[in-house]
Amino acid sequence: MSHEKYLAAMLVSFYLGEKQDPVGRMIQDVWAWDFEDLECTHDYIQWLFPLPEKSAFNADAPVVDEEVIRAFQSDRRLRQNLVKSFVVMLHFYGLRCDRKEVGKVAISRSKNYPIRKQEWLCIFDHNYLRITRILKCLMTLGLENEARAFYECLGQIYREESDRIGGDTFQYWTNAVKADATA
Repeated sequence: MSHEKYLAAMLVSFYLGEKQDPVGRMIQDVWAWDFEDLECTHDYIQWLFPLPEKSAFNADAPVVDEEVIRAFQSDRRLRQNLVKSFVVMLHFYGLRCDRKEVGKVAISRSKNYPIRKQEWLCIFDHNYLRITRILKCLMTLGLENEARAFYECLGQIYREESDRIGGDTFQYWTNAVKADATA
């Protein structure tokens, strides 16, 4: 079995809280991290938000295949854990997720947004790449409503902070949530 296939096979077990990632972390450990760990550790984001393409930054990042995508789309527990990962990152960004009714998701700024935005709302910040990854992952693994709600919130932030975010970055976010981007 190739290294890439091995990592993809590990991903579902990692996401179910049954196995560690290649550096020995359980998903529950990452969910419990403080903001400093989330900011300063760079090799976990690919495990929380895996994509069908290789990571340019982490050789031990899983690459999802059709089998993994089907598993996430069909297994409620995997999707619930993906939502938990998403909520952890929203909290890091000073945002929150509200579920008003079935299928309706709204992402908005939390009360700690003014403080949290200082951490990531900067010109050329690496968190912009993380946000693109999160959006793409949510679209790929069956959480399109969450991805679109996140994008809408980011659009509001972009309108106020376009000088810090930049048009190219916002275009990446836009492309990540386009329906044909997952094809």
